[in-house]
Amino acid sequence: MKKQQEVRGQAKKVKGRVKEAVGILSGNRKLENEGAALRAAGAVQESFGKARRKVGEVLTDLGKAISR
Repeated sequence: MKKQQEVRGQAKKVKGRVKEAVGILSGNRKLENEGAALRAAGAVQESFGKARRKVGEVLTDLGKAISR
């Protein structure tokens, strides 16, 4: 199951893509750059969330293996 951090990162990526596209279509370089930065930040946040989830899964599996 996805954690909040992953979902927030995905939302940030989508928001960044939209901002970037609007910036491209309107010729607004500042908006385009803000969108690209937001998209990159979302990707980092999503990756961090995935890593946290994977570590949690490994620890849970390890705990189950030890208790057997």
